[in-house]
Amino acid sequence: MYFLIVITSVALVISFFFDKKKTLMAVKNGLTLFSKMITSILSILILLSLVFYLVPNEMIINYLGENSGFLGFITSSILGSIAMIPGFIVFPMTGLLKDMGISISIISVFITTLMMVGVVTLPLEIKYFGRKAAILRNLLSLIGALVVGLLVSFFWSYL
Repeated sequence: MYFLIVITSVALVISFFFDKKKTLMAVKNGLTLFSKMITSILSILILLSLVFYLVPNEMIINYLGENSGFLGFITSSILGSIAMIPGFIVFPMTGLLKDMGISISIISVFITTLMMVGVVTLPLEIKYFGRKAAILRNLLSLIGALVVGLLVSFFWSYL
């Protein structure tokens, strides 16, 4: 993270050196975008914190832990398909799940379905792409996520 901050700061100084007006406009646009996103980010973080507080760790480990087997794959794929969490929030969240003992393969299925399968957004997708294309894309994405989980499980245990 510090590496990105340093690289961004250096790039900003270089940009400012070449064109002050464009650099200031870019900083202003970035701050405006950030101010619009911060309420959404905080809302999601508060909601996730409540979920982690209200759901006992034993329950999470029971359904998603090392011994959950294929049920863990199915559970994480359902949760990932339903949830709408931005990637920059899901990675720290899954880091917490990993620290709780959730396997990398189950986390992989969760992240992959979260990014590729959209049950909540399916009606909107059907509206724009048609029923057949939307359902086929989501179904293939779900199968792909399960395959990713199996591959991660295989390579994680043998590498």
